Amino acid sequence: MAERKKRPPKKIGDVMGDMLKKSGISDRIAQASVIPDWTSLVGPQIARVTEPMSVTPQGTLFVAVTTNAWMTELSLMEPELLRRLNERTGKHPIKKIRWQLRRG
Repeated sequence: MAERKKRPPKKIGDVMGDMLKKSGISDRIAQASVIPDWTSLVGPQIARVTEPMSVTPQGTLFVAVTTNAWMTELSLMEPELLRRLNERTGKHPIKKIRWQLRRG
């Protein structure tokens, strides 16, 4: 019978990291990280009048905005905001921001 070499056990974090990379979930997690990091990415003034809602796998970020005036202003700022957001996301960037008037 052939002897099998014993390998040292792997850390659970390494195993989970490998699994997430193979499944593609780690890319989606990186892409969606803009939601919890929103305030630090866009600044407190913009964060007070916006709320990031979701990110599609295709890279569209949906953001609720308090007023039409802010929606217009943020639309003009979109290229700069995308640059800031994509410094963090890696190879699956945020490609577009869909501004939506907050209801209620």
